[in-house]
Parts: sequence; C-alpha cells; structure tokens
Amino acid sequence: MNDKATHAPDYNVLTLAARRQKTPYTPLYEHAVSPKVLSSLSGRDLISLWEGGIDDKTEAFRTAAGILADLGYDAFPFEGCVTELIQGGKGLMGIGTPIIRDKQDLLAFPWEEIPDRYFKRFDTYFQALERALPPGMRAYAGVGNGVFEIAQDFVPMTDLAFLEIDEHEVFAELWVRIGRLLMEIWSRFLRRYDTLFCLYRFGDDLGFKSSLLIKPETFKTHIAPQYKRLIGLIKSTGKPFLLHSCGAIFEIMEELIADCRIDAKHSNEDAIVPFDRWVESYGERIALFGGIDMNVLCSEDETGIREYVRDLVGRIGTRPGLALGSGNQIADYVPPEAFLAMVDELNRLRFNRSGS
Repeated sequence: MNDKATHAPDYNVLTLAARRQKTPYTPLYEHAVSPKVLSSLSGRDLISLWEGGIDDKTEAFRTAAGILADLGYDAFPFEGCVTELIQGGKGLMGIGTPIIRDKQDLLAFPWEEIPDRYFKRFDTYFQALERALPPGMRAYAGVGNGVFEIAQDFVPMTDLAFLEIDEHEVFAELWVRIGRLLMEIWSRFLRRYDTLFCLYRFGDDLGFKSSLLIKPETFKTHIAPQYKRLIGLIKSTGKPFLLHSCGAIFEIMEELIADCRIDAKHSNEDAIVPFDRWVESYGERIALFGGIDMNVLCSEDETGIREYVRDLVGRIGTRPGLALGSGNQIADYVPPEAFLAMVDELNRLRFNRSGS
C-alpha cells in the first residue's frame, strides 16, 4: 500500500496495534470526531440526520464513516455515554448538584432502571452504525464513561471529596454500585454488539496537568477493583481494551498496566509530557495511541502542523503498538483544515508517499 486514496479499511490493523503486534502500517486513531467537523467536511447536516429515525441515522453514519475511510482510518469511534442517564453530564462538568448525599439517596436511586434506559436510548444508534459501516471497517469504543466520570455525575468533584470524609461508607458503596451497573450494561452490550466492534474502551479522565484528580489510595481502593472486573469482562471477548484518560496519571500507571491489565492508553498533552515520553516509558508494555498535541491543531497553521507531525514521527519512529492522531479528539473547535493537514501529513509518512 502506498497511497491513501486507494486505502481499503482493515480494522485488524488497529486491533493488532492495540496488542503491540506488527502491522503493515501505523493506523490512525481518534477518540472522537465532532459531528460539526464531519458535517463541514461532508457539506451535509449530519447532526440533524443523527437526530432522526434509524434510516436517517444510518445515512449519517454511512457518510461519516465514508469520510474517515477516505482519509485512511480503519475503524470508526462511537459510544453511548452512561452519564446521559444520570444528569446528562452536568455533575461531571461541575454545573450539577449532588444526587447522592447520604445512604438514603444511595438506596433510593433507581439503579435497576438504568440498563433498560441505556439500551432504549442507544440501541437505534448502534443498529444504524452496524448497517452503515463499509466493508473492512468496524467500530471501536462501546459503553461510554468510566467509573470515575460516572461517580462525578452523581456527585460533582468538590462534593465527592466531602462525601469521602463525611459519609465514607456511602462513598465506598457508591463505587460498588457504579461498578455493578457498568457490569450489567457492558454484559448486555457485548452480547448484542460484539460483532460490530474491534476494540473496546471507556474514557475516565483521572488527572489534570500536574497530578491525579484523586488520591492514589482512593483509586487503588475504590476504582481499581471495579476496573479489574470490567476490563476482565470486556477482554473475555478476545478484543483488546484501551483506557482513554487525560492528565498526569503516572502515579497509577503501574496499577493500570499490571493489575487492571489495560492493553492500550490514549490521551496526551505536551504541557504534561510529550508523546514520545509516554512511548519511552510504557511502550514496551502497552500500546500508545494519539500523539498530536491539541494546542498545535488549534493554534498552528498548516505548515506548523505538518512540521510538528514530521518531528514527532521522527522521534518515535515505527514500532509495534502505535496508532497516531490527535492527543485528545477532533472537537468542535478544531478547524477542519487543521484536521485534514494532520491526517494528510501522517498519511505521507505512514504510507511513505512523496510530496511536501
């Protein structure tokens, strides 16, 4: 293969990369590509189509997947987020109020209703996606949000810190309940849609620029046990698991790799450490996906983006266990032309094409 224009998607390449096995080329990876950006690239209102019935959703996915396939992607990112069934992400974003303040709130919450509501909300999306993907392409992601993000939607971050001190038994039981909820949703999800997906992940932003958002002991005592159960269930399908987590999470990387047994990690920011430092530190044990700093995509011109991509690829080289793309996601605020410049330069390098 030497030309992106003739690229036929092969989801196996992404799966092999996640397992740190040899691949014919370095695959591309994005946590997500904004519907706004995809609409701009297609010249169609995909957002309205995704809000329609299953035929409209299918057309939206078909168009979006076609764009990514043409750009050289082998798989399509999609997830249905559990926080939509809690308080719509308001708690996670810090603009909601605590749903659980004490044991009475914990027991009164309708935990048993959430799985049915999840599939009522997202089934048509997954069914449409299954109808829409082109030959050779599968999806990755699955059930969105990890244990920590869901806990924050129940109890926003500041209130969660108070809950740990004031209602420690409730705090401890909250993680168990969330873990049990995710086990039920993921179990049903895997039975229904395993043939649609080539790689599973959830996103759980555990850190910020300088440190973890929680104490390492809190992660090891309350979150890691739920991770182990969930990741064990997910990997029982024979598919690899990727953790998306922003921030400086170095204090718990050993736990994530050795005990929770993640196969791959995504999300990086140069303000924390450059991507090649992640590769140097952990690349012999897990796959590392991402690489291109979001600030570069949003502030540099095309020349600057191409130079950055060439420099990064020159530093990390070609090795098993890499998939390249943005260090986070192609969000609404990423200029479409910046996205295209990044992908085109990556294609020149990974397919060894000539040109400037």
